Amino acid sequence: MNPQRSARRSMLLTLSFDAAMAATAMIASSILIWSSDAITGPYAIGSGVLSTFFFVLAVILGFTIRGVQKQVWRHMGWPDAVMIVQAVGLSGLFYLPVMLLLNGRLVAPWATFLVATLLWTILLFAGRMIALSRSTQMPLQIFNPVSRSGQPVLLVGDVENCVTVLRRLQMSPQGSKVRVLGVVEMRGADPGRAIRGVPIMGCLEDLGNVIDVLRVRYGQTPWLAVTGTARSREGMLQVLDIASTHGAEIMALGSDEAAQILEPVRPADLLARPERQLDIEPVRNIIRNANVLVTGGGGTIGAELSRQVAALSPYSLTILDASELNLYAIDMNLGAMAPTVQVASRLGDVRDMARLTDVFQRAQPDLVIHAAALKHVPLMEHNLCEAVLTNVGGAVNSARAAVAVGARRFVFISTDKAVDPDNVMGATKRLAEIAVSRIAADSRMSASMVRFGNVLGSSGSVVPLFERQIAAGGPVTLTHPGVTRYFMTVEEASSLVLQASALQAMEGAADLFVLDMGEPIRILQLAETMIRLKGLVPGEDIQIVTTGLRDGEKMHEALTYEHEQVSPTRVEGVNRVASPNGHGELFDKQLVALLEAASRRERSETLRLLGVLVPEYGANCAFRGRRHSA
Repeated sequence: MNPQRSARRSMLLTLSFDAAMAATAMIASSILIWSSDAITGPYAIGSGVLSTFFFVLAVILGFTIRGVQKQVWRHMGWPDAVMIVQAVGLSGLFYLPVMLLLNGRLVAPWATFLVATLLWTILLFAGRMIALSRSTQMPLQIFNPVSRSGQPVLLVGDVENCVTVLRRLQMSPQGSKVRVLGVVEMRGADPGRAIRGVPIMGCLEDLGNVIDVLRVRYGQTPWLAVTGTARSREGMLQVLDIASTHGAEIMALGSDEAAQILEPVRPADLLARPERQLDIEPVRNIIRNANVLVTGGGGTIGAELSRQVAALSPYSLTILDASELNLYAIDMNLGAMAPTVQVASRLGDVRDMARLTDVFQRAQPDLVIHAAALKHVPLMEHNLCEAVLTNVGGAVNSARAAVAVGARRFVFISTDKAVDPDNVMGATKRLAEIAVSRIAADSRMSASMVRFGNVLGSSGSVVPLFERQIAAGGPVTLTHPGVTRYFMTVEEASSLVLQASALQAMEGAADLFVLDMGEPIRILQLAETMIRLKGLVPGEDIQIVTTGLRDGEKMHEALTYEHEQVSPTRVEGVNRVASPNGHGELFDKQLVALLEAASRRERSETLRLLGVLVPEYGANCAFRGRRHSA
């Protein structure tokens, strides 16, 4: 028997049982009422047949509308019990008009109906409790709003959001996976009362004591599920401070309207500002039915860009990446996510102009997003020539290839490290900004450069490193306790890149865009917060060790130079930066000389020319006397 037929058979059996119990209850009620009044004869028998027939019809209609037949008895819980009571009431409402119409032909209709409903309800729950006792040995679980087998959870948040969460949990099959022991209200309203049967155990100041009491009572430390105001950064830090000293792990509740599912707190919850949701409609207008090409499309940002582009219905999407593994992963991902989009996955290096020319001619892109880059700061300090060839040469090659095939838009992904660069990676990105803008100025292609800070969760971010170190029991390593960085999520970063493509529409123009990223975050605070998220105490359960700044690293980053002019765009939170480069015709010759020196692996000459083309880096490099090994 196939699964569909088996499911239909199970639902039919469930409905048949409920209808049979209804008939049994009505017959038993009639006999009980009539025997007490000594009522007999054909009239009584006819009354019993009519009342039973119409009562069963009302039950079948009410239970089918409410969907009681879909319940799986061995997994029944409080939401199922509520559904049964609702279905009983609905069936009664359907039967009452019939009973009133047949009042002259029924014997003691009201008494018979009330007794029958009571007996029937008892039989319904008795049958399900027997099934529960055989499958779970917990027949009373159906009457308990708190699941005995689910993960113990203490809900922390404001009353309004807690009510919504509890309602969804109790009415969803996912609720059986969660055992809500109580609610801690952020403002301390209504202590001692209950929300949908779940007690309010106190306010935020009581959280530590509540955790300790529940640990003793239930034999394990509950998870803290944060919702509403508790999910704000300020609320999260308050909860973290208390939870970590009591060994409680913090989880978040998903925003799914159909169910609330526990999930780890995302790195975005640690930002010092709300995660920005940018308007995608202007982007959709330029991507729909267009040919799009993404270089570095297998990397963290490139892959997210490819997914967002694929969701906007392009005519075709070409992905270029030098990593076979990354290319395979995003190709499989897009095949499952957007099967109707024409996706071409091309293996190749942006340093190879012949390969770029071939790929671009095949793709004929309207929009090119250049995400390919070498971005690990300390590694690039010791691999100077490779950084120049990829970050500068690759960007120049891609921009020229785009111009050659008539691409209308070109987007270059830069970094905050390009501002007053103190390292090779930042200097090469700054030089690429200038080079791409000059190429666009000599063509009909519009160019957009996008600067943003560290991307949470990317391969170069500290977040995955901290997660691995915490999972291993520590220590967590910091370069310096005073280091600060701007952070954004990979979704925000990718949305900003796409927004920039829509904001720049003038032929031959090149603009620089930055996201208003709020205040920078101290890396030490980020590390402490991530440790507390696991219910651990920084410095006690997990040690934090300072290793010193690595080659090329700065204490603080900036998003713009002092001489750059920042102005808002029509997209809130996205700013345009006027960045005059002031380079003349000599720039092009020096750029060619730089790339030739890097190709010959002449490190000293490459370093000198990079300092000439990016004067800020040259000054910083000379001041620190930095050496480069490759």
